[in-house]
Parts: sequence; C-alpha cells; structure tokens
Amino acid sequence: MTRALFIIDVQNDFTEGGALAVKGGSAVAAGVSALLLAHPDAYDVIFASRDWHDPDSDNGGHFATAGEPDSKDSWPVHGVAGTPGAEYHSSLLLPDTAIHIRKGQGAAGYSIFDGVSEGGERTGELLIANGVTDIDLVGLATDHCVRASGLDALEHGQHVRVLTDLVAGVAPDTSDAALGELAYAGALLVTSDVVD
Repeated sequence: MTRALFIIDVQNDFTEGGALAVKGGSAVAAGVSALLLAHPDAYDVIFASRDWHDPDSDNGGHFATAGEPDSKDSWPVHGVAGTPGAEYHSSLLLPDTAIHIRKGQGAAGYSIFDGVSEGGERTGELLIANGVTDIDLVGLATDHCVRASGLDALEHGQHVRVLTDLVAGVAPDTSDAALGELAYAGALLVTSDVVD
C-alpha cells in the first residue's frame, strides 16, 4: 500500500481575510502542519493543490465579471496566479518533497485532477508513477474542491479517507451534503487520529 496526502487549496484567498474566506480555514492550515509534524513518515507522497487562475481572463466563466457571482458556478476573483491570495497560508508547512499542483488556468478547476505539477504532469499520471493506492484528503473547501477531488480520486480507483477534522467548507449544509456524497461513493469519513 502506498498512501498519499491530498492537501486541497489551503491558500490565503480561502482562509480568514481572503477573497473567498472559509470559516476555519486558518485552523485547517495549522492542523495539517501539526499532522505532518507528528507523523512525518505517514505519507509516501504529499500533493498540495492551489487555484492558479489566469489574471486576464474570466477563467471559463468561473469569475463573475458581469454581474454578481452566484457562488455556485461563478465566483469573485480569487486564486490569481502570482498574487498573495494564491499563496499557501503561512501556517501550512510543507515538506520539500511535496508535489505542487496548480489548477484552474483558464477554467474552473475544482478538482486536483484538473491541475498539473510544476513539471506539467497531471495528477493521475503522478499517482500511477508513484504507485499510490490510498489517499487521505484534507483542505478547503469541503463542499467544492475537496468534494470534487475526492470523487475524482475514487473514480481513479483510489481508496479515499476524508480527515473530517482537517476540512472546512463554505456552508454547513452543503459541506454535510458533500461529505455524504463522498461516503456514498465509497470514501471513509474519519478523523486525523487514525493517521499513524
């Protein structure tokens, strides 16, 4: 068994004070760092994704450039490549070996599988290359990018655990629905104390 950790979008724009702040986002950043510090050998591979949207584009309609965002298909500007909002939260401490995935160039890019590494490799290719069979999933936001990434991981044949104490969502009802959907699709909903 080769286990990977997916850290989804723990960025300044998705934490308190950001363009699309998620309540509890900063705590998730600190919690993920504490997990990695306490269990430095728990994961064979660590992936960290970021929205990395094009600055001069509506990114396939993802940015609401005409009218108000509906917070479902269109959003305020966020996660723009090279801006402070797109950087990882300062409390998120990643090992040098982490694989960084940038997603959303010219598109919505909800799932980590929509992105590419700094070397241009797709997430699915990297999972195969590293022999990954199991994924633990943490990050932001439960009801959007965490949900999409988890469902795609299951579709790629991975065994997925969502560490529910290390995710935070936009809204409680949609976050609960997302976790229910992930569980129905085959993910295990657990807390980080299962990590050894």
